[in-house]
Amino acid sequence: MKGQPMKMLLSAMLLLNVTMTGQPLFGQQFPAVSENQRIEMLKHPTNRPVRMVFDTDTYNEIDDQFALVYALISPELDVKAVYAAPFKNNRSSGPRDGMEKSYEEILRILRKLGRSSEGFAFKGSTSYLTDLRNPERSPAAMDLVERAKKSSPEDPLYVAAVGAITNISNAILIDPAIIQNIVVVWLGGNGHHWPHQREFNFRQDLNASRIIFDSGVPFVQLPCTPVVTHFTTTVPEMERHVGGKGEIGDYLLKIFKEYRKDHFGWSKVLWDMTAIAWIVNDKWLPSDLVHSPIVTDNYTFSFDRSRHLIRSVNFVHRDPIFRDFFTKLDKLSKK
Repeated sequence: MKGQPMKMLLSAMLLLNVTMTGQPLFGQQFPAVSENQRIEMLKHPTNRPVRMVFDTDTYNEIDDQFALVYALISPELDVKAVYAAPFKNNRSSGPRDGMEKSYEEILRILRKLGRSSEGFAFKGSTSYLTDLRNPERSPAAMDLVERAKKSSPEDPLYVAAVGAITNISNAILIDPAIIQNIVVVWLGGNGHHWPHQREFNFRQDLNASRIIFDSGVPFVQLPCTPVVTHFTTTVPEMERHVGGKGEIGDYLLKIFKEYRKDHFGWSKVLWDMTAIAWIVNDKWLPSDLVHSPIVTDNYTFSFDRSRHLIRSVNFVHRDPIFRDFFTKLDKLSKK
């Protein structure tokens, strides 16, 4: 059995197994994370700077570049590594090509910031998650496993992810024990009562998305529609506050303006910056503790109030986030 029938069978088996036993397909065992421990880990981090890694499909469009720069220029954060995530759209021929282009874009951003990529930037998965028994041991997944092993529930590693969640789910399948030592902050999916979950990051790798919702890993979700859709900006704002702010500012303005030819009456959502912003200051992105929904084959959610808790962002205060980014970029340009 090949292609779509096999994918449908795998998805159906995974959903049935999770729903009935609380364990993913093929008897994969995840360590128990007590609800008290999970709630504690889902509080906003107080230790500064926050140790984190950043998983990004950087070439997918233009918001990833802004998010990567925001993370690297924020003194509240200690970015230990950046992972290239797979993607497929009109900018790539498939997940491998998307990952490779994302890796090259990461290197480009680092060069413009005068940062070394050695031991810092890692290639991720070359395909989406299809065989849960044989997760891809990409450099990104293995780096995450090693860093997570050195962390603890009291001092977790924060994993900000803004693309398909493939790299992170592979790492969890490689060593399920890491869910006790990490907090995943993912821009993915839509609001829990939105009619569907066919959001780009979520739908690219349905199996990987299921792992995040089902494994019990402490998880902060930033839903795209109708929450992060508020996080928009315009060409005039970018020209005023980003252009002229050093080589990196000029590059960000360039890719922003080139994203669309007609700028009249146009604004652009810079989705991925919000995942970084939550780690910097959660007051800008209020949230609730909710029961983790069940991912269906139809790219929708079903609900079971006996399931574990996750944190879900419910609103974005866009002004203080952009103000923070513009201030830090301006300060960087004056060094």
